[in-house]
Amino acid sequence: MALPPSNSDLVVRIQREPDALDLPLPSYATAEAAGMDLCAALAEDAILKPGARLLVDTGIRIALPSGYEAQVRPRSGLAVRYGLTVLNSPGTVDSDYRGVIKVPLINLGQEDVVLRRGDRIAQMVVAPVTRVRWAVTQELPPTDRQEGGFGHTGMGRTGE
Repeated sequence: MALPPSNSDLVVRIQREPDALDLPLPSYATAEAAGMDLCAALAEDAILKPGARLLVDTGIRIALPSGYEAQVRPRSGLAVRYGLTVLNSPGTVDSDYRGVIKVPLINLGQEDVVLRRGDRIAQMVVAPVTRVRWAVTQELPPTDRQEGGFGHTGMGRTGE
């Protein structure tokens, strides 16, 4: 079960859409979970064919405090079992967004996936946002890696 609230918990205002009053609020599945499960607020079952995409309504709106974002991420079990993932993962919900949170799902598997009302379709992680101020320079400090990009360390086992 989830830990009881503490003085350091972030309080976020949430609003359910009228057609989603029966659905649970986003919640942590375990006491140490980083992400809260988001449920599908579907009016009827939806079949997601291989390669198909669907924008799934969650039936909630949130008011994040300034300086925070919510990241919408895939659920690992759905990804492994069915090839179902979040298309723009991680999706970002900015603190000034007040619309309904929707999850763009894609079926990368080889079988149809049936989505039902209340299914846990994604997870949401709330995190602080760091603002950046750029410092234009003529040179960057050197590193051991330098410009090594994709695959620059090879595929061998560590120590080979």
